[in-house]
Amino acid sequence: MEAINKFYLNNGIIYPINDFTDEDYKEKIIYEVLRVVNGKPVFLKEHLARMKKSFKLINKEFPYSEETIESLIVKVIKKNDNAIGNIKITYNISNGNLKIYYIMHSYPDEEYYEKGVKVILYYGERENPNLKIVSTEFRAKIAEKMKEDKAHEALLVDRNGFITEGSKSNFFGIKDKNLITAKGEAVLRGITRDKIFKIAESLGVEVEEKEIRASEIRDLDSLFISGTSVAILPISQVDDIKFDVNNEILRNIMKKYNDLLEGKL
Repeated sequence: MEAINKFYLNNGIIYPINDFTDEDYKEKIIYEVLRVVNGKPVFLKEHLARMKKSFKLINKEFPYSEETIESLIVKVIKKNDNAIGNIKITYNISNGNLKIYYIMHSYPDEEYYEKGVKVILYYGERENPNLKIVSTEFRAKIAEKMKEDKAHEALLVDRNGFITEGSKSNFFGIKDKNLITAKGEAVLRGITRDKIFKIAESLGVEVEEKEIRASEIRDLDSLFISGTSVAILPISQVDDIKFDVNNEILRNIMKKYNDLLEGKL
């Protein structure tokens, strides 16, 4: 069972977690995962805007107002005693079933933020990177390869040899004091990714969206991944290539983002 904690919401009604079923996952599901900090959903407006975009990509309208979704999320948070963690919103395209519930989260240990993590290159790409929809088989293949190589994440390499994004994250490189990341149309535009763009601007750091060849990754000075659960996480190693995790720009961006997440900015 994917849902955790005491209660979940199904089509506006709160139920005990023991009533939760995973039957929807036989269908196509549009979803969003957001983080709860200090009893509040973080970057909710941005998550809902992205969910609406997913609906537009399949020529459907999102049937709920932002105010309604927010009130339902808050209801779930309060019923679960303002628990910190990740909340998932799912919408079954076939039957219109809306669920909101807490899911298992894996926030990296502080050691990983200090020392960085190992990632691998995985040659594969999403069918539509900007459509946030469950693809169980694709994820399972990547997870198996990551487990085999004892890696924290996999960077996806498309058919043309370009790195696009992580399997569950966005990818950034640093070169000559500039940020480099894949073009927006080639990736899922993560909420954290957008915040990084704004943080970089505030720090006077230029962000360049460009194609990054997997064969050229060793030319970058420093790397990191970003996402709802990982926040901003340094990469210490890609396959057998080592990278600097104490890059000044990387550390400045990490600090600014953490402040934003905690509501300090």
